[in-house]
Amino acid sequence: MNQRFYDQLKNILSEEKIRLDEPMEKHTTFRVGGPADYFVTPASGEELKEVIACCKKEEIPYYIIGNGSNLLVSDDGYRGAVIQVFKNMNRIETDGNCIRAQAGALLSGIAAKALESGLAGFEFASGIPGTLGGACVMNAGAYGGEMKDVLKQVTVLSQEGKIFSIPVQDLELGYRTSVIAKNNYIVLEAEIELRNGDIQEIKALMEELKERRVSKQPLEFPSAGSTFKRPEGYFAGKLIQDAGLRGFKVGGAQVSEKHCGFVINRDHAAAADIAELMRQVSERVYADAGVLLEPEVKRLGEF
Repeated sequence: MNQRFYDQLKNILSEEKIRLDEPMEKHTTFRVGGPADYFVTPASGEELKEVIACCKKEEIPYYIIGNGSNLLVSDDGYRGAVIQVFKNMNRIETDGNCIRAQAGALLSGIAAKALESGLAGFEFASGIPGTLGGACVMNAGAYGGEMKDVLKQVTVLSQEGKIFSIPVQDLELGYRTSVIAKNNYIVLEAEIELRNGDIQEIKALMEELKERRVSKQPLEFPSAGSTFKRPEGYFAGKLIQDAGLRGFKVGGAQVSEKHCGFVINRDHAAAADIAELMRQVSERVYADAGVLLEPEVKRLGEF
């Protein structure tokens, strides 16, 4: 442990917001990952800004996560500080037909707030297992809806320590990309603009989408959702299925038999099992179809 860095963190955050050697399997939906040297949970944009400035000053590597729904952490963990923007930054407020929420708010929580307020247009995101911050970075979408359809503006922290808002027309939102990702901005909060709707109709659509997810996705096993990006003109799951890889295993990791686009932690998989399975799947699909699958899951640590 770097005592000086730890002491500086304690000057910024209360002690319960700082953990040492924190197992990352507790903080990823894959349920794998070794310890992070430091695991910190700031409760405001200012605290986050100060923590990052401290990391830079002390030359401690850092990585920002939400609820770890799109992340594979090495079995050896992470030599640095994992900064989690999640439960300590998850406030959700409504104002007319707008919802303002902090980056750590779950999309499911925002969808529930929209339902309660009779606001339509966010149903598509009700089952996406991520936070608002990550959804803004990658323009998350499902069932024909995308964040670009509902965002009004996003407040970010730049690498230079500046906090400012970006209107939706300047976010450059595309398939799994945005100006936020390109410039390594950190999302602090966002404003979502919805439309007035009928509560029963909103609820019915959310239930319908939930049923579709439950019937088609392997929600009973730990995973990171869709493992590979959608190649232009193809579907990753079909390419994997056509390559004969339904149910293919490496250690405790498996290509889901329910949906080939999902790699699941079937039986106490190691991160190394998942990484090797992804490598072999990509290799086999390329040999079979000549299409290179690009991982959607981010990696953290040494593999």
